[in-house]
Amino acid sequence: MRRSTLTLPAIALTGALALTACGSGADDGPVTLRFLSLAWQTDSVEANERLVAEWNEAHPDVQVEYVQGSWDNVNDQLMTGFEAGDPPDIIHNDSPALADFAGRGYLADLTEYLPEDLKSDIRPEAWETATFDDQIVGVPFLQESQVFIANRKLLEEAEVRIPTPDDPWTWDEFAEASEKLTDDDTYAVAWPLGSPVNRVLNLSLNYGGTFFEVDGEGRASAKMGDAELEVLRRIHDQLYTDETADPATVGMSGSDPLPAFFAEEYAMVQTGVYARQQVAEQAPDDFDWVTIPPLVGDTAEQGATSQTLSVAADSANPEQAAEFISFFLNAENQVDLALGDWLVPTSQEAAAAPELNTEENDWHVATASAEDLVFAPYLRVQGFDEWKTRVAQPALEEYFNDRISLEELSERLETEGDDVLSRYN
Repeated sequence: MRRSTLTLPAIALTGALALTACGSGADDGPVTLRFLSLAWQTDSVEANERLVAEWNEAHPDVQVEYVQGSWDNVNDQLMTGFEAGDPPDIIHNDSPALADFAGRGYLADLTEYLPEDLKSDIRPEAWETATFDDQIVGVPFLQESQVFIANRKLLEEAEVRIPTPDDPWTWDEFAEASEKLTDDDTYAVAWPLGSPVNRVLNLSLNYGGTFFEVDGEGRASAKMGDAELEVLRRIHDQLYTDETADPATVGMSGSDPLPAFFAEEYAMVQTGVYARQQVAEQAPDDFDWVTIPPLVGDTAEQGATSQTLSVAADSANPEQAAEFISFFLNAENQVDLALGDWLVPTSQEAAAAPELNTEENDWHVATASAEDLVFAPYLRVQGFDEWKTRVAQPALEEYFNDRISLEELSERLETEGDDVLSRYN
């Protein structure tokens, strides 16, 4: 769910976090809480700042100071703040970062601080992404599903059925449609796989692929069976066997193929639901696009992570910080936050809101996709970040560039992966 954004220099952010961090409040003044936000899209930043202002107006005794952070360096800066004892009170992050911080004791357990209506409104599958050792260390509020954005005209000209949330494509139907959509001028699909690991792992749950086994004591080992290989093989086949996907897109980031997509060099682009905003804002006025719902394999399930709000364990005012989070992430506010980030809310009440179920910009497709988002198993794996960086990323880059076979990829992910994971067991 991380995307490049406005970047604060490291020194500036460190200073911002240190200044009055972990809450303050003299006997004759209000409690002050620092809120590190990673919102970056204009509408999202505006929603964040407005909600902070609304809280401050209604709570003169508990004031929240908004700090603009960046996805690009947040975890390094947080680690510095945690180790120095001066992190912000309220922390915006994503769920893959929570396990390590929680394991080090840096995040407060919010279980007893959160109201029951908030707990029951957020989908149980989302709570799993922010719960470790039976402790709620973050409140999940936005998630991303993997979809395709397609050129409606090209699909209709090729007489390809346009799927709906109630009648999605299977992976086999997707492959058949891709054959029809490929000709001398157009590839059916752009697969921008510059950072493929989380996406591949999340999609692989369509076939039950988990990539890891974790025993009763939390020790993890890498696992590569038929279920883990299925989506990998299908993407590779599109690139080099069926030749319905352009190998030139493999090293791209999510938005890089859009200019060629608008020029009809690709009929579809694989991406997260957030990219609908870029398409809506950047496409030519006469460009008619449609969001293709998540594909179905043995199941429609996709692994998911969450954007979360946590409270630092060192905060002097955890109860007040949790009260702010409960306000910030109530159903009404989650609607605004989802609209601002073009993602799907974890709140069931928010997901039913009319604004998130319109056909305009395919919000009805995006919101419906949340129903099949489940806990991503790798979130429970100690050492996943190192496995991802040192083993999976380089091996997948070689595989998707057709430099190693599926068998060699499998061997590396498992053997080299176990070497990394053994240090965490």
